[in-house]
Amino acid sequence: MSALLRPGSEAIEVNGWWFAHRWLFIRRGMQLSILTLFLIGPWFGIWVIKGNITSSLLLDVIPLSDPYLLIQSLFAGHWPETTLVIGAAIITLFYFLIGGRAYCGWICPVNMITDFAAWLRQRFNIKSGAHLPRQSRYWILAMTLSGAAITGSLLWELVNPVTLLYRGLIFGMGSVWLLMLALFLFDLLLSPRGWCSHLCPMGAFYSLLAKYAPLRISASKREKCNDCMDCYAVCPEPQVIPPALKGAQQGNGPVILDINCTNCARCIDVCSENVFKFSHRFNNSIQSTHNFKQSEVLS
Repeated sequence: MSALLRPGSEAIEVNGWWFAHRWLFIRRGMQLSILTLFLIGPWFGIWVIKGNITSSLLLDVIPLSDPYLLIQSLFAGHWPETTLVIGAAIITLFYFLIGGRAYCGWICPVNMITDFAAWLRQRFNIKSGAHLPRQSRYWILAMTLSGAAITGSLLWELVNPVTLLYRGLIFGMGSVWLLMLALFLFDLLLSPRGWCSHLCPMGAFYSLLAKYAPLRISASKREKCNDCMDCYAVCPEPQVIPPALKGAQQGNGPVILDINCTNCARCIDVCSENVFKFSHRFNNSIQSTHNFKQSEVLS
């Protein structure tokens, strides 16, 4: 299989296997750790977190609630309890700071399933499939809220894969296995990254929280880019890369500001030239990259 089909192979040669995968493993550790914290209560009686991914209580003190669930409740005409409002405010502030779609890359357990499907597509060079408009997720988001308003119920939560997966792991998977398999096959065979990057209304909602998030990924050494395209191959939202990586002539700084960046850091992992790094939105001066280039010439 050619290197083109195996993004990151050059980064492995240059930086070593661990540094070419470190952020991937840190993310998987985070996702599995959060999943474990929710499960060790009902499974083993160790109650670090009580509840589920949409509404929980941390250490019997701190309420944590999905702000998307809160908004659905309001659209359905139900005024939520104070703890739900406080919990949603805490989560909203958290994702406002680190970037809303970090939820998709670092928290959501379904991401592990869809990422595996994307990896298999690359591994076996599967090219077939429909390319759905990425804006579809925002239309579906609007439909979930409209459905809540019309029915007076949390309609989306009846089919939400994340909610059903957590519920299934606690009470028994049953038909939830079929839903997870359907999402996997959908991404593998029908639409590349079709669910998370094109259809999921939760991703659409959390992207709106990322508008002014300080934490960003920056192509701080973009003048060193060798056009290997590995970052595009692994990025779940490759359309977010060009303005930062190739937009200097258009007056764009090196920071990825697109609200759909998941901060997954796979671009950092697979880049053999170490073009990308975690930074912040205020370090977006074009002059900073010019200064770096001059220092490289002088050295």
